[in-house]
Amino acid sequence: MSAREATPRPRHSDAHVTLYRLQACPFCERIVRKLEELDIDYHSRFVEPMHGDRNAVKRVVGARTVPAIIDDETGVAMAESGNIADYLDATYGGGD
Repeated sequence: MSAREATPRPRHSDAHVTLYRLQACPFCERIVRKLEELDIDYHSRFVEPMHGDRNAVKRVVGARTVPAIIDDETGVAMAESGNIADYLDATYGGGD
């Protein structure tokens, strides 16, 4: 499934990255800080706290874990904060 098929972003948003997250999740906050550091516009989509209720996340990345992102510019959909941070650095940070 492509990122575009998974979840449409809000019509009012110019952001091409959607971040699936929980409030007060340290792994999610790591990605928020990375997105802000790289000056990437993004849309936050807060998900259900109960792991078994995160079907929207599962449809996007195949697992119910957060954080997860979809990047409409590249078609990438992924989970796991370390992988996401590395991807954002490589794609938007000049690879430094």
